[in-house]
Amino acid sequence: MWVESNIKMALEELQEVIQRCRGLPETEFKDEDHSIFQSAARQCVEEGHAAKLLEILQEEQNKDFVVCMGWNLVGPIVSCALRDEREIEHRENCLKILDHIVQISNPKELLVGLLEQVEEAFGNNISKTILLLLQPLQTVLLKMKHKKAYSVGLSLATILSQISQLPVPFTNEQRKQDVHELCKCCMAVTSFVKPFVDEVSQTTESKRNSSYNELKEELLKFCMKSLEYPLLTAQLHPLPEEIEENSLRTFAAEILVFLLAIGESLPVLMVHQLLQSRKKLREIDPLEEDIKYPTNSLASLAYLLFVQHIGIDQFPAVYSPGYFLQFNVEYIAALIRRTEESILSKGLELYEHCLLTVEDNSLSHKYLEIKNILSIPQDLVKVMTLCPIEHLRKWSLKIFQQYIDKFDPEAKHKLFRCLLKTSHHAGVQGYIIQNIKNQIDLALKPGNKNGCFSGPQLIPLLHSVLSLPEGAETDMLQNSDRIMASLNLLRYLVIRDKEWENQTGIWTDLFWIENFLKPLRTGLNMSKAHYEAEIRGKRENRKIKDAPETKYSLTVGGKTLPKMTTGMQFEVLQSAIYTFDVMESVQARIEELIEPKMKSRAEYKNVANGAS
Repeated sequence: MWVESNIKMALEELQEVIQRCRGLPETEFKDEDHSIFQSAARQCVEEGHAAKLLEILQEEQNKDFVVCMGWNLVGPIVSCALRDEREIEHRENCLKILDHIVQISNPKELLVGLLEQVEEAFGNNISKTILLLLQPLQTVLLKMKHKKAYSVGLSLATILSQISQLPVPFTNEQRKQDVHELCKCCMAVTSFVKPFVDEVSQTTESKRNSSYNELKEELLKFCMKSLEYPLLTAQLHPLPEEIEENSLRTFAAEILVFLLAIGESLPVLMVHQLLQSRKKLREIDPLEEDIKYPTNSLASLAYLLFVQHIGIDQFPAVYSPGYFLQFNVEYIAALIRRTEESILSKGLELYEHCLLTVEDNSLSHKYLEIKNILSIPQDLVKVMTLCPIEHLRKWSLKIFQQYIDKFDPEAKHKLFRCLLKTSHHAGVQGYIIQNIKNQIDLALKPGNKNGCFSGPQLIPLLHSVLSLPEGAETDMLQNSDRIMASLNLLRYLVIRDKEWENQTGIWTDLFWIENFLKPLRTGLNMSKAHYEAEIRGKRENRKIKDAPETKYSLTVGGKTLPKMTTGMQFEVLQSAIYTFDVMESVQARIEELIEPKMKSRAEYKNVANGAS
């Protein structure tokens, strides 16, 4: 009874304020008129009397009042429409009120009210609000005559800002469920944007003006932002068993269609960063260009084109594989420097696809002068050694080898020297040295004339390989991978390259090899003695404490290992000693092979000195 009385009072107040303001210009409306109308209308909507409110608002004699005051109802209507989803009839009446207001009210005031609702939405209401208001927003924007481009840009920025709060589905299952309705929002946004894209694409050159250019710029911003989010993170691989199209893949295809429709060229976009690096855009502010064409957005576009082949039919197949790699390296670098699995994996995919188009041994040393061509391996090394995801580590190692294989011998020679200087991970250095060994082996085979990995040119590279970072003080365990690879290479050389052939030049001067082996021998003896002393100390402590189950910290190879029992520590220390024994064994074999030659050279030197 009390509720009915309140509703009756609200309807009466509503009728009174409308009647009082009927025929008056908006400037003569009082503040209390706005307040009474908004309060009474809100009460009608919230108490389930939207039908009665709609009836009042649709009366022809009230039209002028609604035109001026209708935007005040946007908040209450949206709130009730979101809240009363199950009360179908009431919700439909609310939406009819919103539609009526949109059709007749002032577009500028409505735009502000609608965007406020989008901006203020949070949590589960973000997607619901966007899906509810996109159509009204589109209607309002299409009606605008002044500052249309600015209003479209503001609307798109607000919508994308809210969409960025929604998590991107990581798996195909999450995408199908679309719990947060990101996919649904993306598809709805493409429908929202399409009329404005059509407007730009259908404008003839003679009718193009500043407002045309402004609208085009706003649409370009939207496309670039969409490429970065959600498309840079989204899972886009199509599944063979799927009947329906991947909605995010469809969204990506629509973005490329929009780019083409507003006059952007895919080839020009792809070589944009390359042209900037060559300073062919001197007349354009580079900072402004980076904002207009963000690297992450262009990297996402490169992935769509060359990995997913979305829009590839619009991309001319005229570029050589080398140039194709050249203009993509900036985007590959941007992606593989990210730590998010979804983005990092896209960088690896793009890199692999670029390398697959290049023939082995075809890239000259000049390619190493290109920005990022030489720095990308360092990024791959970080993934190989630091990434916590195993399959990405293995994948990056595979690509690292593919990268090496693409260069010709002269470029490989330069590349190996650079990588040995810049890579500080012993395992990676060992891998590079193994590659050097493979190239030497290839050069020594009959019919393979390769001066880069034999003769005088090889010696400087061998000097880089057969060296200890800190002489005898080098941490032998921490650098064991590099040292073992160096020893294996040296053993291979003294066995494979006979002294009388001396194709590699190592027999010309053996004393520099002794300069590597001598401190190595000293370092191994010191390291072995240190770890043997550690074992003796642990044994003595164990006898005293007699508590093998207690866990202790242990430092091995300069790294503090997780706490472990005394028994586990013994295993680690014994393993270290075994590693030293293996290195000593290989070194002994090398010394055995070169000792006769060293003796004969020493005797010859003594005789020569005596004769003089």
